[in-house]
Amino acid sequence: MLVVSYDIEDDKLRTRFSKMLTKQGAIRLQLSVYELNNTNRMAENLKLKIERFAKHFGGADSVIIFDVNRENLIKYGNAIHRDKEIVYF
Repeated sequence: MLVVSYDIEDDKLRTRFSKMLTKQGAIRLQLSVYELNNTNRMAENLKLKIERFAKHFGGADSVIIFDVNRENLIKYGNAIHRDKEIVYF
């Protein structure tokens, strides 16, 4: 699982970046934090796309990718419910 966190000043670039993450299957955890449960190949493709975005970054912009082992992951609050399946009747 990957967790992507970003801080991008430019509104248009930030919106495009967010949409790109969503198209890659990312789930928004917080305003600028996304979770991805993908294969290694999809993760590598995502990294390439982020590198393309990075060419347009200003001095204050940043993206951090965390490779997280699900077994070591601890969640609190609303985040606990994101991994549970919802049953509709």
